[in-house]
Amino acid sequence: MKKLTFDFYSRPDVLQIAKELLGKILVSAIDGKVCTGRIVETEGYIGITDKASHSFGGKRTARNEHMYGVAGISYVYICYGMHHLFNVVTNDENIPDAVLIRAVEPIAGIEQMLARTGKKTVDFTLTKGPGNVAKAFGITKGHSGVNLLKNEIYLADDGFVISENEIGSSKRIGCESAGADGLLPYRFYVRGNKYVSGRPVK
Repeated sequence: MKKLTFDFYSRPDVLQIAKELLGKILVSAIDGKVCTGRIVETEGYIGITDKASHSFGGKRTARNEHMYGVAGISYVYICYGMHHLFNVVTNDENIPDAVLIRAVEPIAGIEQMLARTGKKTVDFTLTKGPGNVAKAFGITKGHSGVNLLKNEIYLADDGFVISENEIGSSKRIGCESAGADGLLPYRFYVRGNKYVSGRPVK
């Protein structure tokens, strides 16, 4: 298993990166507990020109500052005052593109994931949806800005390949307020995977 490199994250096409992250491995080594899972759903956000993005129009605040950082760092924010959502920053520094990790299929560290989420048994809800992913993997707002080239949180390639016809796309979830931009097909998922959140459209 090889950790994804800076060159993977620093490319200009955030949608291509969002698609290519499907099948990659999310690894967290937080509090001495290692958890891993295969990414099965993502959403791309094209920084300044995307009305669904926190950085639309060049908006820059304490909340979204890490979006403007170098490629390969994390951007974690709190949604609805309770859900921590984990994003991967891409493109060049000061171009605030990012990919939201929406769903993961657990591989290892499942007992720790159950403990963090308070669940008794494993089912598809464990890491279905971005809030559940972050909770299961121990990722919080305090991990925003973490270097994903290091060892606390990172993404890796274990050689697993997802073919093009296994990848579905749809509008992003929860972006209705972005108008036409909220309808853009920037959500990517592995067809038929039970951990995928929302309702696949095509």
